[in-house]
Amino acid sequence: MLRAILSEQTLNGIVLLRKHLQAAALNNIMGTVFGKRYDLTKCNAEARELQEMRCSTLVPRVKNLVKKIIEEHRNQSQKLSDSSDFIDVLLSLDGTDMLCEDDTVAVLWEMIFRGTDTTGLLTEWVMAELVLNPDSQTQLHQELDLVVGDKTVTDADVAKLPYLQAVIKETLRVHCTPTWFTSFLGKTFLVPLVFKPERFMRSLGGVDVKVRGGDLRLAPFGAGRRVCPGKNLGLVTVSLWVAKLVHHFEWVRDPMNPVDLTEVLKLSSEMKNPLCAKAIPRRCLHTS
Repeated sequence: MLRAILSEQTLNGIVLLRKHLQAAALNNIMGTVFGKRYDLTKCNAEARELQEMRCSTLVPRVKNLVKKIIEEHRNQSQKLSDSSDFIDVLLSLDGTDMLCEDDTVAVLWEMIFRGTDTTGLLTEWVMAELVLNPDSQTQLHQELDLVVGDKTVTDADVAKLPYLQAVIKETLRVHCTPTWFTSFLGKTFLVPLVFKPERFMRSLGGVDVKVRGGDLRLAPFGAGRRVCPGKNLGLVTVSLWVAKLVHHFEWVRDPMNPVDLTEVLKLSSEMKNPLCAKAIPRRCLHTS
């Protein structure tokens, strides 16, 4: 993803971020669910069919593709291991827990759709706010430079980046429809219309609010039995992507394409006009 962004910036002087995030999200969730990754920039028939079906309602094509991948797993060892993917887990179920083939297809495709759209769109919202709030972006740059330096950002690094977590929480507060009342109309947060990650930094006078469903002051993934089952994977993915995007680039407004925070509600709340910005390289890329 990072190399594709650098290439577009070098070629066009601007970057349309959403397409890169969608491709990375699809590739990521396919690796988790099917144990297969796809380079959507290359001419692979299966990858091309998968990309086309994301935007269609052609149920037979969906079933055919997913059933083919399920059959590949059935022909392999059924023994679970550290390298097993989600299909292997589903196929290992037996007795009353066993799913019929149609139910298995439905579960897998739901994971792909939800896992692809939500992670990509949340990352886009975070980056849009950082473009509009350069002081916050500068503070995140400083945190990344201190903790990561010139190394490649890893999952272990993300746990040591409190300001990054505060930026993501503040983005969820501002742009998550389910938390709109407590975020804006209630008395939970002062100056609610201002993007202020510091409100979630206890060391800076803020409060330590958990977003995984235990604290209703900010519960973007729901709570209780109806909490989103993919919240942990989604937060880990978004945190790592934002860290990498800000670590390698400075994101600057493009005067010809102003950032528009107008929302449109589809499967998720997304930017009506996709983010377009300049991605100025800060350091050499070690990995893509």
